[in-house]
Amino acid sequence: MRRATRVLAGLAALALTGAAATGCGGRQDAPTADSGGDITCEVGSDTRVSIATGNATGVYFSLGNAYAEQVSAATEGRVKATAAETGASVQNIQQLVAGNYQVAFSLADTAADAVEGKGSFDGEKQPVQALSRIYPNYTQVIAKTGSGITSIADMRGKRVSTGSPGSGTEVIANRLLESAGLNPQADVAAQRLDLTKTVDGMKDGSIDALFWSGGLPTPGITDLLTSARNDVTFIDITPQLGPMQELSSAYEEGVIPAATYGLPADVKTIVVANMLPVPDDLDANLACVLTTTLFEKQPALAEVVGAAKGITLETARDTDPVPLNRGAEQALNDLNAPE
Repeated sequence: MRRATRVLAGLAALALTGAAATGCGGRQDAPTADSGGDITCEVGSDTRVSIATGNATGVYFSLGNAYAEQVSAATEGRVKATAAETGASVQNIQQLVAGNYQVAFSLADTAADAVEGKGSFDGEKQPVQALSRIYPNYTQVIAKTGSGITSIADMRGKRVSTGSPGSGTEVIANRLLESAGLNPQADVAAQRLDLTKTVDGMKDGSIDALFWSGGLPTPGITDLLTSARNDVTFIDITPQLGPMQELSSAYEEGVIPAATYGLPADVKTIVVANMLPVPDDLDANLACVLTTTLFEKQPALAEVVGAAKGITLETARDTDPVPLNRGAEQALNDLNAPE
């Protein structure tokens, strides 16, 4: 039997203790700090895991819900995982550290800022580790045709959605604007909107351009291209790659294949990996189960969310400077071990 489905029912209270015992049965609601003992990759019953995702029309949300279902099923309900809609990367890590979630989705550049106390984290190093690197995010910059926007610099004075407050999209949008010599607060009419409201704004003409960082395809972008294909166009942002790489080595050149959204040609862009941060004291056995499930159920996840095809064991450990949780490292060792 695979590790993710084994349960130490008789030692539930020892394997994982809850944040608080509630109700007549003393149900355990969340794992506490790692004991530092041997890693068995086995967990007790009634362990609750909350996963911070992102906007409802983004890949984080779709994949997070599918992952939660697989974790619950793989552990026969001993680990009860649920996914929550959030503002994404920055907010996710802040809430993770606050104890509101046990797992989060985040862009690698934001996670790196967190552990180094840079950028949005204002000199405060965040106590987080990672379960794994996952699929890459593609920076998708789209403008209304007729808006006069063919580059980032052309956004001066325009109404631009820079993503939800506290999101990885907002971090990248602001860095791209700054790399083109624009002040995000003064030189554009920044609309700090989630993807659903952004797409609505593009459709009704109240927004001139949008930034979005997400997997391929992103449901909200598919919706926009389906409804307003002749009214919008993708922008090549790779001229900003050099300045972006000076800020973080996480940024790389990539391509949005034409087939993704039925485009006339491929679109060059900037990509950045995603990862799954966790608190640095997450129980190692739980981390092992979560990581094992991620990879054992990757084919099932990819059937639901195409971006999950980019989750591979070959790149799983590439989370630097965010350290791997020791339970996740054990899971990856076991998954890579010969049969």
